Amino acid sequence: MITSESEVPELHPGDALPGVIRHLDQEKINLYAEAVGDFNPIHVDEKFAAQTVFGGTVAHGMLILAYVSEMMTQVFKENWFSGGKLSVRFKAPAHSTDTVMVSGRVDSVKRENDNLNFTCRVDCHNQKRETVVTGEARVTVKLGE
Repeated sequence: MITSESEVPELHPGDALPGVIRHLDQEKINLYAEAVGDFNPIHVDEKFAAQTVFGGTVAHGMLILAYVSEMMTQVFKENWFSGGKLSVRFKAPAHSTDTVMVSGRVDSVKRENDNLNFTCRVDCHNQKRETVVTGEARVTVKLGE
């Protein structure tokens, strides 16, 4: 909870959120697989994945969403954890050799009672400017006690 309006991010519709850039590699994907227990061969078996339509391993979708969450946390701090929601569509895989660029923009800010409700557009692209993920993030910032 934010106890002072001076602690609220000064954001208005149209404002850009600070981007996040992450370079993927097989080691990061393998570490993520270990952390979550998802060893699907499309993620961790390079020989298997090379024979698929993807032509190589791809990152877990939730790893990419962790980068979106990182961007939202930079702006909204603990409010993102307690009042944040994502609604996204996966448009393309993120390959083990990709650089993922996360961006966001404020669509709306609405005050309702002691809350500020932010709606933001979020997008992830790779180094070829192909859209990997697109969607919306919503977060509620509680004001006062």
